[in-house]
Amino acid sequence: MSTDVPEILLSHYLKTLKLPTFQREYQKLARLCATEGVDHVGYLTRLSEREMIERDRRKVERRIKAARFPVVKSLDSFDFTAIPKLNKMQVLELARCEWIERRENVIALGPSEPAS
Repeated sequence: MSTDVPEILLSHYLKTLKLPTFQREYQKLARLCATEGVDHVGYLTRLSEREMIERDRRKVERRIKAARFPVVKSLDSFDFTAIPKLNKMQVLELARCEWIERRENVIALGPSEPAS
């Protein structure tokens, strides 16, 4: 059996299972984990994590595209200097939505300011 056959089979299996990030990253990550002394479970965990992150990213992209927003905006491009009173760290913390998992309430107080 040629040494290329297992790689060809793996590539076919990953494509069939719809794991594009696995297919793209497995060799590079295997080398990295080998140099760091990471065991096979750690390697598979890291690889799976990359697949999950990439799927989540693509899911958000698909939903934004399907929503047909006239302009796509995010907190990454928000100019916090335009509203100096706005606490950037607090806004970013709220955006992570960890308060939902903790079953906490969020109340925003104060006057709303129109965008200028």
